[in-house]
Amino acid sequence: MKKTLVMLAFTCISLSAAAQTTTNAFAKYEAKEYKTSGEMYDKALKAGNGTASDHYNAACSWSLAGNKNKAFTHLEQAIAKGYTALAHWQQDTDLSSLHTDKRWPQLLEELKKNVAKIEATYNQPLKAQLEAIYEKDQQIRREFLAARDKHGMESEEVKELGQKMGQIDKENQQQVVAILDEHGWPGKSMVGMQASTAAFLVIQHAPKEVMEKYLPVMREAAAKGEASNNHLALMEDRVRMNNGLPQLYGSQVQMNPETKQWELYKVEDEANLDKRRAEMGLGPIKGYLKSMGVEYKAPSGQSVK
Repeated sequence: MKKTLVMLAFTCISLSAAAQTTTNAFAKYEAKEYKTSGEMYDKALKAGNGTASDHYNAACSWSLAGNKNKAFTHLEQAIAKGYTALAHWQQDTDLSSLHTDKRWPQLLEELKKNVAKIEATYNQPLKAQLEAIYEKDQQIRREFLAARDKHGMESEEVKELGQKMGQIDKENQQQVVAILDEHGWPGKSMVGMQASTAAFLVIQHAPKEVMEKYLPVMREAAAKGEASNNHLALMEDRVRMNNGLPQLYGSQVQMNPETKQWELYKVEDEANLDKRRAEMGLGPIKGYLKSMGVEYKAPSGQSVK
């Protein structure tokens, strides 16, 4: 299963607005309760409104649970909905149990044909550049988190990697800003989803003024379906938090200086928070915060689903 590190300590997964319980299904996957996870995905995706990533994740859970038929059914749906991460499909160990099944090479060939057809219109040099940037952005964060978990946040190893990460972010930012100024937002029809995600990652790791400059460009791209709405929600919240304003989508947390515990950063119109999150393709706030080890405390008089 594929995850993207969008902050230093937290991961972001793609969630379907019409199937918010995929948040809980993913939590069961992380808890290694694969059969329960698969069943929850089945229920959430029954109406047919899930994304390619939702079905791919469901396939991973069913593969690990030992149900090949359900796994292949979801993989077929993932392809039908435009799944294109060919390299990840081939390398993902979650799907290893399917490799000896006769259906595997048939589906793999179908995916290759679909990807070739889709990518024929891509700006290939730009795609390659952004995918290299994506890997640099993610690799240093994987190293940073591994060092933090092994040596502690105050260790020399973490401090050195923090400095290295800052330098890599600066170099990536220079490249992405040049791309944005020349091409506009590199949308999925121009470079594919992963390469497009690289632009989001780099800009949301950039200084405040850089985020503010390119947020309108990302808004326009998202309105056309060229950028992810859930990524846009993260950027909107980050910019608002940087300016001391309440966030809209609940993506940002802060350390309470008194309790030394992470908590949800202030939210505008919190009673309608989950409604706004669903509109942007994000699951319920309770599950989102739980995945980061943060307990959600609803406003007085408001129930939590």
